[in-house]
Amino acid sequence: SINDLIERAKVACKESKYNVDDHFALYRKMVGIGFKTQRKVIDYKLSRYACYLIVINGNPKKEIIAQGQTYFAIQTRKQELSEKRLYRRNQTRKGNYNLNQTAIKSGVKDIARFHNAGYKGLYNGETADDIFKRKKLRYREDILDNMGSEELAANLFRITQAEAKLKRENITGESNANDAHYIVGKNVREAIKKNGGTMPENLPTPKKSLKQLEKEKNVNNKIICK
Repeated sequence: SINDLIERAKVACKESKYNVDDHFALYRKMVGIGFKTQRKVIDYKLSRYACYLIVINGNPKKEIIAQGQTYFAIQTRKQELSEKRLYRRNQTRKGNYNLNQTAIKSGVKDIARFHNAGYKGLYNGETADDIFKRKKLRYREDILDNMGSEELAANLFRITQAEAKLKRENITGESNANDAHYIVGKNVREAIKKNGGTMPENLPTPKKSLKQLEKEKNVNNKIICK
């Protein structure tokens, strides 16, 4: 029965060290049972997590349970992909910070031009502004927030290798640092081509930026479903 199913889900919730009351909010409501007649019945307000537990503990032979299990399987996969993308975006953010510090020590004053040198090497001459326009982004949107996991990985490799090259070869002077960054970007591009990969400018731009996904994630965590 549905009550047995809810009880099993509540046990799973408790065993996972979550507060059952936070996810299975019990309340009573009045329902009509005849002409001008009502009675109290027990109902629940379920969190998204509670819905998930109920679905995975249900009988897949029932259509609604099968549909629910399929839905959560798809959403889990989407979440895995977005988490991977978010992880790489955070890595590029940290990598750029370290690269900036190393570039400044090498004598770079115009950080934007320095980064454009790397983008030009990796994107066959495209600057950050060119990438921004090609992706048709809105004002103040970040190009890295609008890259998929594969494109972020290519840029992360460019970033880490550029920093390593500046340090390893003790490169000094703004022009020399810019040239080094361009070379690293071009070498990464050639490695992608050699391995039969897709050029970064040909990779699809995700439909949603990482900022949008993070915002939706925060909203979904608060969703209450019946």
